[in-house]
Amino acid sequence: MSVRRRNLSRAVLAAVLLVGGAVVAAPAAEAATVPTALPTSQYTLSADYHQFDAVNTALVSTLGTAAVHTVMDNANHDRTALPSSVSVAGLADWFRFDSADNSDCANYPQGITTSRDAVGTADSGNYDGHQLVLVSWYTKDGCDGAQARSRITLVDWDATYPNKYRKVLLVEPTGTAAAPDFKDIPIHAGGVSWYGDYLYVADTGHGMRVFDMRKILKTNTGGTAGQIGHQTGSTYYAHNYAYVLPQVGTITSKTTSGTNLSWSSISLDRVSKSIVMAEYTCASGCTAYPNRAPRAIRFPFAAGATTFAATTTASEALQLPWYNLNGVASHNSRWWFNSSGAKKLYYWTPATGAATHTWVSSGESLSYWEDATNADLLWTLQEGAGNRNVFAVTQATYGA
Repeated sequence: MSVRRRNLSRAVLAAVLLVGGAVVAAPAAEAATVPTALPTSQYTLSADYHQFDAVNTALVSTLGTAAVHTVMDNANHDRTALPSSVSVAGLADWFRFDSADNSDCANYPQGITTSRDAVGTADSGNYDGHQLVLVSWYTKDGCDGAQARSRITLVDWDATYPNKYRKVLLVEPTGTAAAPDFKDIPIHAGGVSWYGDYLYVADTGHGMRVFDMRKILKTNTGGTAGQIGHQTGSTYYAHNYAYVLPQVGTITSKTTSGTNLSWSSISLDRVSKSIVMAEYTCASGCTAYPNRAPRAIRFPFAAGATTFAATTTASEALQLPWYNLNGVASHNSRWWFNSSGAKKLYYWTPATGAATHTWVSSGESLSYWEDATNADLLWTLQEGAGNRNVFAVTQATYGA
């Protein structure tokens, strides 16, 4: 089956930039200071992909699984186009969530990855028959409450299929093989990377949580909004979600530098077969975030695998000169960093130096989209309520 990417408008490639909903001219790149190298030996990962095997086996037996194509066959939310008055320099593709999700004060989109990350460009980047954009969210306990849980949305990006998406709750297995259960995962989910069948979700103070896209569970709808996990008999509620994705393992980071990493954002680099992470920090004055220079670290996957070895040492470590970083991407020794605070997109290579581009307000994670026939893209999104634009730009507009 021939699958083409849905382009809402290829005609709109004007050099204008959306900043807080307003359209302004996109200025030329500015000069910038550059990252400096840190000792890679100071940063390591420990991986456990079998942490919940016994309970997950029991959950699968009890609840049954739904393949990704089944989830998308039952997608129940309509993605929409952006207003025609907004655009971004190098704009290639875009969408918005439905009106309820666009304005929801308790749920915030954060990370972004795609099926192109998962499988590359073969078969137009299809995973289980669908070309997908995946976004991670965190949910607060009410508009002014604390983080209560996290979820993902799977968004169809094929012209062959309707403009639909489906929400899937992220859960942590609990209980025993004899009495399996699950609970909410109250993390920020600031970054997400999909590689092969595994989904890696940033867990700010620890590292990453790992999920297996082949193990989406079917749950019972109904009940009250607060009901989670096993109720009676074989009934399992999940805040009225029909599908949950249980955690399969944990990737824990450690540093000998004296300051633990803050996993604010992550992204997949398919060229070097690694995940890169970056920290959100402040120059000064922050109470909820570190007040120090941020770092970006690259961790390679095990050779020929979509998993990390039991212990992994960083292959690249950088001290960064920029702050308030909500997004990172790397591809072919090129780096991009999104600063929501400065509304800047920083581009850097060791060979050519750094450049700074004006960027969007409330910008979040980045994901590199390889394309065998068209221009490569950078996908990103905005988290601000009422302005949740998800869009892709030609990467050459912000680099080379």
